[in-house]
Amino acid sequence: MAPSPQSLRSPTAVTGGIGVLGALRIAAVALPHLAALGLMWTTEADAVSRAGFLLTWAVLNFFWLAWLRRPALSGALTLALVVLLVLLSRLKHDIVQMTANFVDLMVIDQDTVAFLFTIFPGLKGVALAVVLAGVPLAMLLWRIDPFRFRRAVAAGFGAASFAALIGYAVVWPNEPWQGFYRDGFVSKFARSGVNAVSDYMHYGFMESDAVVSSQLKTPLEDSCQVAGRRPHIILVHDESSYDIRSAPGIKVPPGYGSHFLSFDGKARTFIVEGNGGPSWLTEYNVLAGLSSRSFGRFAYFVTRIAAGRVERGLPHALRRCGYHTLSLYPAYGAFMSARSFQHSTGIEKFFDARALGAKVLEPDRFYYDAALRLFDQERGQATAAGQPMFVFVYLAANHFPWNTRLRPDLTPGWRDPGNLPKIDEYLRRQAMSARDYRDFLGRLKKQYPGEPFLIVRFGDHQPEFSPTIIEPGLSEEGVSQRLMAFDPRYYSTYYAIDAVNYKPAATPTAMATIEAAYLPLIVQELAGLPLDPSFAEQKNIMLRCNGLFYACNGGAEARRFNRLLIDAGLIKGL
Repeated sequence: MAPSPQSLRSPTAVTGGIGVLGALRIAAVALPHLAALGLMWTTEADAVSRAGFLLTWAVLNFFWLAWLRRPALSGALTLALVVLLVLLSRLKHDIVQMTANFVDLMVIDQDTVAFLFTIFPGLKGVALAVVLAGVPLAMLLWRIDPFRFRRAVAAGFGAASFAALIGYAVVWPNEPWQGFYRDGFVSKFARSGVNAVSDYMHYGFMESDAVVSSQLKTPLEDSCQVAGRRPHIILVHDESSYDIRSAPGIKVPPGYGSHFLSFDGKARTFIVEGNGGPSWLTEYNVLAGLSSRSFGRFAYFVTRIAAGRVERGLPHALRRCGYHTLSLYPAYGAFMSARSFQHSTGIEKFFDARALGAKVLEPDRFYYDAALRLFDQERGQATAAGQPMFVFVYLAANHFPWNTRLRPDLTPGWRDPGNLPKIDEYLRRQAMSARDYRDFLGRLKKQYPGEPFLIVRFGDHQPEFSPTIIEPGLSEEGVSQRLMAFDPRYYSTYYAIDAVNYKPAATPTAMATIEAAYLPLIVQELAGLPLDPSFAEQKNIMLRCNGLFYACNGGAEARRFNRLLIDAGLIKGL
């Protein structure tokens, strides 16, 4: 809609005629909008999504106009925001196979940005170049723009556009499966804002039954009486690792597969809740012992939401039994609120990448060396107090990207099996991980001949390329449907049990296939520790549901269990 003559001063009134300068001024106003139309046409898939793009553009443009009054600068700033959103959304999709969501605004903090710069070092130069070029350009547009838009008119158009955007999102809400498509970056982001706010107002952050007929036995923190010596426990988060032989036609090196076997020679399947990149979903599973799927649209932000609110987990249970709890984390502690979340679950001492001196992607042996070093440092005080140790070792060597060689000097005799280059690099890093883990076990045996250790490892998710090799030839829509249906083929990794100077206790919970939320329960059972009432109740669910948790009865068991924990005061504010 064209503005009224009174709301906008013309360039002829300023310049006395169009001329070259006047034409340049008009172009400065028009070009951002023309560029936006081109971006809309190439990134939005259909008429519905393009309508969302246009409404979003109108909201942002009128917002800047109401503040600045200058249409050239307002259009340029709106274009910059939209382009930034598209680029970040594409980046997120490359990492976790999902486009950007409105709630992603929750994770923009200094440490998260630093983490991205660590993984993509070129981003820092790009960001600096954008700032250096953008500030002078903004000043130039401010000076040459002859137009002045009335603030009241801009605010009115902005409010109308915003109301239309809300109505649009209500009529055409974001479907969860659409996030897996690599298009519609702007329209999906805008709709997700309306949908997320609506969901929060109706259901809150986390699903739970309104009331339950039972309650957990009290006291929840009763004494932990253990017969015999308690083993030290090491929990290993094996980044992006799974048995790739589940995909057809993949060539693997000789001996591949032994890394996924437990001390008893069995291979066990671990069903996680993310594919391709969101390690923190599994981090939530294995520390809190709960399902991220209970958070619905907010699952991606589960550790940020749970920090300070979910005060139940494996570390808390182990501290009840006298354990001293440590965590080694390969990124900055504020990334996805990892530090706060892990402290909430009972981690006493948290060492992030800065504290450990980690640089970019370190081989697994770096973290194993750090674990042994910290074990020695903390062990003296813990031993004096009669405390066994719990150490959570979070590995990172097999993190994306796989298009470059990570430390080729560590595998001088490696020969690519003959797959796609990134798959061969993935296999090479898995070989490095397996070797470093064997060395770690050897050092435990040699350095601590009289100390019992229980070691449990798990793959946190499949690599980002797994959806393209599990069912070759399946369309992007077909892959999205599999992911949205939580097809176990796309969410299965492994968990393995090992021991040094210790025989793991027999337990029916160490099943061949489990959902990730049960791992804290299994660890306690393998260590021969008595369960607190919350884990005792979760064991009943596990045996009743044969290793399924959220997938059991369509989430009903998880919702009931969440309410039990809320009533017991172990989950607060959700």
